[in-house]
Amino acid sequence: MKLHSKISAVVVTGTLAGATAVAGAGPAQAAVPPPPNGSICAIQVDNDRFVTAVGGGGRITSVMRTDATVIGPNEKFTLEPVGDGVHVDLRTRSANYVTAVNSGGLTHDQVADVLHTDATRLDTWETLELIGQEDGKVAIRLFDRHFLTAVNGGGRSSGAFDSNRSVVKSWEKFRFICGLSF
Repeated sequence: MKLHSKISAVVVTGTLAGATAVAGAGPAQAAVPPPPNGSICAIQVDNDRFVTAVGGGGRITSVMRTDATVIGPNEKFTLEPVGDGVHVDLRTRSANYVTAVNSGGLTHDQVADVLHTDATRLDTWETLELIGQEDGKVAIRLFDRHFLTAVNGGGRSSGAFDSNRSVVKSWEKFRFICGLSF
């Protein structure tokens, strides 16, 4: 990893850890300010593996994995604020948006891929809220207010995500490593 990337990762982690607390959320949850437009980030799951958009995006089956051990082009996402000061979107290398199917509330047992990467325009199912955690990681809240889960903490090549959790535990926490380039 280049020095610039390491510094950026530290800055992003520090920003998330030091964010302002959300009213009523307590010290464990904090509002995360949107990243600068066009931030390119890798997303690390609980077991230190990385999220992959299979084929660089544009898919509705065999969409996302959590078993990558290194950051390659398909493990990089463009993170952009949607303009409301709260939500962001994730775009894949193919410039498609990551979508929470049904806006969330599903398990991989109900629907094999609770996330799709084929959206070409931004709508509510493509908006995410990043909630800073006390440990410097981030929970991803979907439009329906559920949290995204990396099943088994990561390491999966299929059925990698659930979108139905209402409580943040270790599998619902992600580390964003930003300041990367494609």
